[in-house]
Amino acid sequence: MKIDLFITCLNDALFPQTGLAMARLLRRLGHQVRFNEAQTCCGQMHFNTGYQREALPLIRKFVNDFRNAEVIVAPSGSCVAFVRDLYPKAAEWAGDDDLLREVTELGKRTYELSEFLIKVLKVEDVGAYYPHRVTYHPTCHAARLLRVGDAPLRLLKNVRGLTLVELPASEQCCGFGGTFSVKNPETSTAMLADKVQSVMSTGAECCTAGDNSCLMHIGGGLSRLQSGVGVVHLAEILASTESMSAGSSETIGAMQVSAEALL
Repeated sequence: MKIDLFITCLNDALFPQTGLAMARLLRRLGHQVRFNEAQTCCGQMHFNTGYQREALPLIRKFVNDFRNAEVIVAPSGSCVAFVRDLYPKAAEWAGDDDLLREVTELGKRTYELSEFLIKVLKVEDVGAYYPHRVTYHPTCHAARLLRVGDAPLRLLKNVRGLTLVELPASEQCCGFGGTFSVKNPETSTAMLADKVQSVMSTGAECCTAGDNSCLMHIGGGLSRLQSGVGVVHLAEILASTESMSAGSSETIGAMQVSAEALL
């Protein structure tokens, strides 16, 4: 299968290792991977903050960039949910029937990584090896809009060497919510405190999720408490193999350091 990578602007700018891991994983599974270097932001931040008009050029650019893609896969439930759920609403708001038709069709070919592996490729064991104690945080957009369900957990349970521990109150938001954390810092921080305590209570070495935005938020909280618990994207765990395991402890701490530097 020919797969176009939708890396997202956050990963491209701050966490390129996640995009590289996703490409490595999909190639290992025998698929052709393409990265369109022209891709930029999908427009979610603009649209959700009230700048719908300013988001439209980015939406049209996304359509142009991925129009010929057989399938589009991203390491982000948040951005995929925006494409599938809000692109059609944006086109309707703009009164652009041609755009509505195009984004509706494009949305049918756009997937978050875990749902693509489970629902499209129908694979649960990707040949990964990750000898660590891990807990999983289900991000809001992936769980509530994309309804990926237990897809990430099914993948993690098949990773050799990995000990998966359940996260208490896993359904609760971490408090990031994009610009929500900037506009409502007190509420966001209170929600983060609850999430961090839940993560720490598991005794896990690291917390994983399908969105680096949430992991950046959680990682910052864990780092400030000097908890020793790291964060790592699901794609990086699934891309890990025995030959790479010697550097996995560095991977666990990488995003924790990045998150701390940003805060």
